[in-house]
Amino acid sequence: MHEVNGRIIFALGMAVSLLLTSCFSNNGNDASNEKSTHSVARRWNEALLSAIRLDLARPTVHARNLFHASTITYDAWAVFDDTAQTYLLGNTVNGFSCSLKGFPDPVDKKSAREEAISYAAYRLLSHRFTDSPGALQSQKVFDDLLSELGYSASVKATDYSGGSAAALGNYIAECMIAYGLQDGANEANGYAIESYEPVNPPLAPAGAGNPLIEDMNRWQPLALETFIDQAGNVLGATTTEFVGPEWGGVLPFALTDVDRTIFQRGGFDYLVYHDPGAPPYIDWVNGGAESDEYKWNFSVVLAWAAHLDPRDGVMWDISPGAIGDNQSLPQSSAAYESFYDRMNGGDSSPGRALNPRTGEPYAPNSVLRGDYARVLAEFWADGPDSETPPGHWFVILNYINDQPELEKRIGGQGPVLDDLEWDVKAYFALGGAMHDAAISAWGVKGWYDYIRPISAIRTMAVLGQSSDPTQPSYHVGGLPLIPGLIELVSPSDPLAGENDENTGKIKIYSWRGPDSIPDPTSDIAGVDWILGENWWPYQRPSFVTPPFAGYVSGHSTYSRAAAELLTLFTGDPYFPGGMGEFEAPKNSFLVFETGPSVDVTLQWATYRDASDQCSLSRIWGGIHPPVDDMPGRLIGERVGVDAFSHAERYFGN
Repeated sequence: MHEVNGRIIFALGMAVSLLLTSCFSNNGNDASNEKSTHSVARRWNEALLSAIRLDLARPTVHARNLFHASTITYDAWAVFDDTAQTYLLGNTVNGFSCSLKGFPDPVDKKSAREEAISYAAYRLLSHRFTDSPGALQSQKVFDDLLSELGYSASVKATDYSGGSAAALGNYIAECMIAYGLQDGANEANGYAIESYEPVNPPLAPAGAGNPLIEDMNRWQPLALETFIDQAGNVLGATTTEFVGPEWGGVLPFALTDVDRTIFQRGGFDYLVYHDPGAPPYIDWVNGGAESDEYKWNFSVVLAWAAHLDPRDGVMWDISPGAIGDNQSLPQSSAAYESFYDRMNGGDSSPGRALNPRTGEPYAPNSVLRGDYARVLAEFWADGPDSETPPGHWFVILNYINDQPELEKRIGGQGPVLDDLEWDVKAYFALGGAMHDAAISAWGVKGWYDYIRPISAIRTMAVLGQSSDPTQPSYHVGGLPLIPGLIELVSPSDPLAGENDENTGKIKIYSWRGPDSIPDPTSDIAGVDWILGENWWPYQRPSFVTPPFAGYVSGHSTYSRAAAELLTLFTGDPYFPGGMGEFEAPKNSFLVFETGPSVDVTLQWATYRDASDQCSLSRIWGGIHPPVDDMPGRLIGERVGVDAFSHAERYFGN
């Protein structure tokens, strides 16, 4: 990564045709690859991120891993500080006690801190990733880093009374391991589901329509001939299982009982923090305003799927001068239609006239909308080689920390901190935010159990059209007719079929799907009229959509929480230098199909702008409608602010 004219360019490693490196790749700079001048906390954070990339794609689990690892790193630093307070060590947290009997003052405090941090991180990470698909490779990273730092894995003692920093680190890890075994995550049983069961039989997306669905308001598993999860693990023929439906019951960081509502289903308590209320439901029998809202939301997903072709020639300026700077977010669904541009894409953000760090206007950055939408969708998509959304924001934080323009003052005030103190405090605060974002978002997901676009859209398309009772295929639960986007197949239509068997069915102007891509390294699906019953999100056929309910968007919740946390922690809403960039090179970035057709540079002025684009990317990707997105952003906003306030209490003066 390098600076050019006050801008940050995030130069990321790219897998040319098979792997997508999501959101600020570490550029191969894993802890095992080369010696680093970074702090010891940063080195262990990089090791953790590398292990997440090799594990199963479990955003909730990895938000917890990031928080727990950040906490023990912080505690191993804070125990040697005169003013900072430890979090778990020497305290009782959520009813769990980790005693501290005292530790002799070390002669060399810096060395003692680094040793305690290293043993704590090594023991916890070795424990957490022992059953990972990449366990052997990850353990080698941990072993190599510990050895490179000058320590031996054979030191396993936890009696620190004689002043052994290694034993203290082992003890801190032992406490966190024990805490994790009773924190509600069900780690001892592999994070298995305890009570939740899906109400819908699975959808086989390789076939047409959605013939088995029973409830259009509830989540539906997918039956896939080959399932490749978000981390690139090939799991074979699979019926997807909901990841984390009971995660609302995990012990939080800054969330409180005041934030919590307890619901019950099947005798099981579902804990929901920052309850946004129910999403819009479709009424198969009576229709009505709520059904119209449901249809509007999923029609936005369809409309944006029509943008995924650069050959339409639509040009957009995607610079911070034209996009970003949302002054407020809609607080109710009634305001969504003026915030989201259903037919053209994007939101109502005005952009910014000047880069406040350089005093110069943001230069225009004109690209084809079809390239921008596809790059944005894949960039934030948690594709193979991903750290998952909470890990992405740690990678972003690490690159922010590397910028010479950044003054390492908490909240932009007070003394400049050395790298180790800054890192342990930043990781602790961001880890807490990501942990609470996971608990909040997945608590909502588990309780409301809301349907995904592929299930809703295919079902409505099969039911018919809900706009005109005098036309064919009318059904109150069908899709609304929108000229140029959602229409009926006529007898003369190319989609009618040899025997007019498709006449009267719903057709959609949309991305044509993975079957229209013979060779992903050279072909694109493009956009055209397809039968609605065959609609696909902009995803690969071995994944299709994440294996958990849609409402609320995890990406929106994580990203907004991180953006608020970073804004407060750094004391500046802007990326250092006033802009962050990501370069997606021509014909070598996209995974599902070739592209982009030209080099595309994504740009953000602020952390909130990056978060907002992440949220919009999920609509273009066919993963979320607006109703999943906006409540997630609003929850994330509260989570990020509360996490910073809570973390700051431990930092001292």
